[in-house]
Amino acid sequence: MGMTMTQKILAAHAGLSEVKAGQLINAKLDQVLGNDITTPVAINEFEKAGFTEVFDKERINIVLDHFVPNKDIKSAQQSKQCREFACKHCITNFFDVGKMGIEHALLPEQGIVTAGDCIIGADSHTCTYGAVGAFSTGVGSTDMAAGMATGMAWFKVPAAIKFVLTGELKPHVSGKDVILHIIGKIGVDGALYKSMEFVGPGVKSLSMDDRLCICNMAIEAGGKNGIFPVDETTIEYLTGRSKRPWVVYEADEDAEYEQTIEINLSELESTVAYPHLPENAHLAKDSNDIKIDQVVIGSCTNGRLEDMEAAYKILKGRKIADGVRGIIIPGTMAIYKECIVRGWTEAFIDAGCVVSTSTCGPCLGGYMGILAEGERCISTTNRNFVGRMGHVKSEVYLASPAVAAASALTGYITDPTQI
Repeated sequence: MGMTMTQKILAAHAGLSEVKAGQLINAKLDQVLGNDITTPVAINEFEKAGFTEVFDKERINIVLDHFVPNKDIKSAQQSKQCREFACKHCITNFFDVGKMGIEHALLPEQGIVTAGDCIIGADSHTCTYGAVGAFSTGVGSTDMAAGMATGMAWFKVPAAIKFVLTGELKPHVSGKDVILHIIGKIGVDGALYKSMEFVGPGVKSLSMDDRLCICNMAIEAGGKNGIFPVDETTIEYLTGRSKRPWVVYEADEDAEYEQTIEINLSELESTVAYPHLPENAHLAKDSNDIKIDQVVIGSCTNGRLEDMEAAYKILKGRKIADGVRGIIIPGTMAIYKECIVRGWTEAFIDAGCVVSTSTCGPCLGGYMGILAEGERCISTTNRNFVGRMGHVKSEVYLASPAVAAASALTGYITDPTQI
């Protein structure tokens, strides 16, 4: 029996000719990632285990992005511990204030992750990098500590679900709508510990930003990872960007999949996930009676340049509704700068929004956008669990940047085609 794309990457990194679903393996790592919340725990475990050296200073990435610039004393202490560890071990890819970005927007942008890689990160949305044809998955801080020391990690080889994409997306419909539709279809445990492999003729119509968004939320369906084939779009993105040679793996024709699901992109419409699960999917056009208090456009899911552009096209020359707080967070410093150069930042401010330095802040209810009791936010982030963005009696609605921007203008959840 042949192997899936994910299984081929894992076999290569385990030094095996083949692997099968359910098999336990020990694989070499190309990259290890942590942020300002998870890295301190990993450092403590690293030192407790008696490790004194990292396996490769150029393959460990520490990105301060959740509570940075630091919001309080505790977050300042966490960042200080990361800085001291990075300095002690001469970590090449250490990203601090002024250089950092939201980790899963930053690493692809910087060419640190590439096709064929095997990557772990102490953050559940590390699955983002499957968009460039890598196997990447989130782990706990203890696994991060072991990875930093040994350059190895153990995995149970995942079975796979094949998503066959056909057609093309309509205007104002994006990768966020695709993944919300899929999660709504299969549920938050519909791909539990499975590889979500996206194939078919519809793939070529998806931009890299669309693919990064889709893979980012694979974990919200329970997936071990999400992954796209390496095609012309991928190669164009990696060329001149990737810091290392990439390797292209293709699924065998007789690869075994537990399930095949067909998605016609042409039929999809703007989608919103109601509280309190990403699977609670509804059409934006059927949600016009839901009043909102806050809009957040950003995060590792939707803080990229195309996301900023989608918001700009809707907000340009308009004002957000009275009583709505608009928060826009470019995913990296490069994206932030490009928004300024293109005049988008001025348009956002003129529309009545605040524009922040790159941070995860509001996504996890950390800072800069905490919700009070009874408040509602429509957000381009990835989770809408109870209390995710603040008070346990607040509500988070997940949507694309286009839907979020349109909703900011009306004060109610709004399909962008209605603006």
